[in-house]
Amino acid sequence: MANHKATKKDVRQASKRRDRNRYYGKTTRNAIRNLKALGTNKEATEKLPDVVSQIDKLVKRGVIHKNKASNLKSSLTKKVKAMA
Repeated sequence: MANHKATKKDVRQASKRRDRNRYYGKTTRNAIRNLKALGTNKEATEKLPDVVSQIDKLVKRGVIHKNKASNLKSSLTKKVKAMA
């Protein structure tokens, strides 16, 4: 543990950010899992924009890389179209 005042503050901030990022990431992973578990194409098509929005927000916040987000969105879209 550091002894400097600014470093202690940085540790506190990093802890808050880590918890927040873990929450957003887990929430999005659950949404993706629930989308994949849906049975009908109509339900999945309605939920897809919400999940894509969550993924885009993770990129904006810096939780995941934009290429990973692109791959996730692409694979989800393929799965939803295959449900037809």
